[in-house]
Amino acid sequence: MRVAGQQAVGVDEARFMEAARSGDAGAFAVLTERYRRELHLHCYRMLASFEDAQDLTQEVFLRAWSRRASFEGRSALRTWLYRIATNACLDFLDRRPDRVPVGSSTQDGAAAEVAYLQPYPDRLLDEIPAGGDEPGDVVVASETVELAFLVAVQHLPARQRAVLILRDILGWPASDTAATLQMSVASANSALQRARATMREQLPDRRLEWNPSRQGLTGQERRTLQRYVDAHTKGDIQGLTALLREDLRFAMPPEPGSWDGRDAVVRMWVEGGFGSASLGQWRCLLTWANRQPAVAAYLRRPDDTEFRLAVIDVLRLQNGLVAEITAFPADSCPAFDLPATLDATSDTPATSGAEA
Repeated sequence: MRVAGQQAVGVDEARFMEAARSGDAGAFAVLTERYRRELHLHCYRMLASFEDAQDLTQEVFLRAWSRRASFEGRSALRTWLYRIATNACLDFLDRRPDRVPVGSSTQDGAAAEVAYLQPYPDRLLDEIPAGGDEPGDVVVASETVELAFLVAVQHLPARQRAVLILRDILGWPASDTAATLQMSVASANSALQRARATMREQLPDRRLEWNPSRQGLTGQERRTLQRYVDAHTKGDIQGLTALLREDLRFAMPPEPGSWDGRDAVVRMWVEGGFGSASLGQWRCLLTWANRQPAVAAYLRRPDDTEFRLAVIDVLRLQNGLVAEITAFPADSCPAFDLPATLDATSDTPATSGAEA
């Protein structure tokens, strides 16, 4: 993996400096636009909000243009942009004291509620290039895009968060990390050790039993996912219950709190009207988010003629059962390429949009 500071002035860097000197906005855009998606993902890891990350990514390009004369080619163009992105996120967090997790005791004894958490569609992760000198495999094909990791990262102080992401995800050396954050190397190393210790506390022990970085689903997992869709579509609470681990965890950002344990979750669903004719009928489409399987659930209420996208359930499967569900309301999932409604008279297959 190429790390920060290890590249002499290359073609892109030379072209960028020429564009900076001449004020060529078109050339600047061509040279920097290719990094937009990975910079967006970097901001997303820092902030856990897809929409906040979009705003910050735009801010990165504005800052890069205004500071273009400061780029001297001593590091790769990508490195320079990541430095700007990291500090833009830190400035954002300084302005937003509300961007902190809400304390909530879980079975694992850790606070794990992030009200501003939003999912990241896999189709956009796939836009980040891999191969050659591109960091796509490191940036995307990793457990560090899945929801449990993102939630744990949010429990770190902002600068520790930045150090962990730069060092352990992007592979930056301590010297470049320290320079980016205007701290000493010793302070950067100390911050990294504290961040790693906090991550070990926040990530549930059972997370070590699974590997979200592997590609695709096993045959057993595909069957579990299809049975989940079938039971959800039928409003079959008993069928759903049979697919859930006893220690299931369920959360609904931005709603505070979580439900821990299969019985507590099922009881909450029943009390909410799931499976009753008064609530309505369901249809589901399979999709992917954060390198995890997800189910887009459409509800047609008794007085409606269409199924309307209501929620996207991001699932964690373990040993053939559903171990965790994070349910996001449709309005908190702005970037998913899903229809807003399904015609009640059409026969939409439940596997539309699935990637296995």
